[in-house]
Amino acid sequence: MSEIESWKRLAALTPARIALGRAGSGLPTSETLRFALAHARARDAVHAALDTDMLGREIGRLGLQVLRVQSRAPTRDSYLLRPDLGRRLQPADREAIAAAATNPVDLSITIADGLSASAIQAHALPVLRSLLDHVRSAGWRLGPIVLATQGRVALADEIGELQRARLALILLGERPGLSTPDSLGLYLTYAPRPGRQDGERNCISNVHDAGLPAVEAAARAAWLIREAFARSLTGVALKDESSARSAGAIRSGSGCGDGEQPPG
Repeated sequence: MSEIESWKRLAALTPARIALGRAGSGLPTSETLRFALAHARARDAVHAALDTDMLGREIGRLGLQVLRVQSRAPTRDSYLLRPDLGRRLQPADREAIAAAATNPVDLSITIADGLSASAIQAHALPVLRSLLDHVRSAGWRLGPIVLATQGRVALADEIGELQRARLALILLGERPGLSTPDSLGLYLTYAPRPGRQDGERNCISNVHDAGLPAVEAAARAAWLIREAFARSLTGVALKDESSARSAGAIRSGSGCGDGEQPPG
């Protein structure tokens, strides 16, 4: 097998940009255009607006109460330039969540645009539907679903505390990459409250059509929630062993932090 054929075989196994060929001293025009298109899609995903009306209607059809909130970032530009604003709620939204929290709950679920509204539009509902099966089977008390715009990971800490939840889960659009502009991440935090650190969370990342399927992400999240309740913690002290316990049915994803993205 020639070296060129070896590279082509490798290229068929990964979306990474390898074995692109050459045109003189540069890349072929077709590959240059593909790169520009991927970059444009990633940029568009960052600036796209989340359709909260559609998402709210679909969640309502699942029999769930929905609350809509916004972080303290008033615009997309401020959200990108001031990450701290994306981690706190508007005062009026704090009051609305607190007023709706009539009883303590086991699980608080927030769905936020993060850095890719496209990821939320494509994958949040499939993950939520699958997760609800686990929630109902386990008998966990669920608070109103919170739809947040201009939100970052730690926004769920404040929401979870206001809902008096044992654990906060946020579904968030991850930073778009050149191969995946619509990847969704799930972050779990036990005993949520403002000031929690990334090391106190668990993350399930790379939920998209070519990555971790929604049903597997939901199963993995349910396993982590059960273990978090049993051990009263999340984060680095809680290792994900769901893959071993499901005979390899649930694949392992990358860890991630407050940047709403896998590392690297």
